[in-house]
Amino acid sequence: MTSTSPPPDRPRPLRTAAVIPAAGRGIRLGPGAPKALRALGGTPMLIHAVRAMAASRAVSLVVVVAPPDGAPEVKHLLDEHALPERTDYLVVPGGDTRQESVGLGLDALPEDIAVVLVHDAARPLVPVDTVDAVVEAVRNGAAAVVPALPLTDTVKEVEPAVVPGEPEPVLSTPVRARLRAVQTPQGFDRDTLVRAHAEVALDGEGATDDAGMVERLGTPVVVVPGHEEAFKVTRPLDLVLAEAVLARRRAHDGF
Repeated sequence: MTSTSPPPDRPRPLRTAAVIPAAGRGIRLGPGAPKALRALGGTPMLIHAVRAMAASRAVSLVVVVAPPDGAPEVKHLLDEHALPERTDYLVVPGGDTRQESVGLGLDALPEDIAVVLVHDAARPLVPVDTVDAVVEAVRNGAAAVVPALPLTDTVKEVEPAVVPGEPEPVLSTPVRARLRAVQTPQGFDRDTLVRAHAEVALDGEGATDDAGMVERLGTPVVVVPGHEEAFKVTRPLDLVLAEAVLARRRAHDGF
């Protein structure tokens, strides 16, 4: 009987996975369901985010990190919605912080995953071209990659007020040309990201930016162009904008 296994000298192709931490409540959107489960165009934002990752042919696995006690409900939610058949899905319970949740998502990855994307569930409309650009940069040798946009506003560094609402002294005005607004998915060589989560201690509410954890290792992080539609839905006005973008896509692209 002839074996179909690859020859010993031919390694198996290494795959890319996306980890989506979705355990937060998103209080700035107001009372109600957790932010990732808020409806956008009649579909939970989490489903849009999962579809955005799965739209890339480079992504073969999406790991959704659910609220600690909500994994069965999130799994049921994924089962209810049409998702690309070529992509595998996994739901795992998360932790009390985003850093803990991403770490638990990393722990669940199979051994053959070499590139890891970490994507905010609250960025439901990131275009596939942005996802592909991040993956390509990691595959070309970058240990950590973030999509980002130049800033349009002047930024001031201030001394935060002790009492909210009080005037805040300006400390400096950074050079705007050197600043970027970072988006997701952030992409990583798996070993680099695992090392960051192992070596960067959890402090308070933990890190909210995985690339920042890699920077603390002394490992270079590079930027690729982001996209204006990859904005984060944090406040009610963001949800209005997201609805408008989705309506335009459906009208023009059949999205």
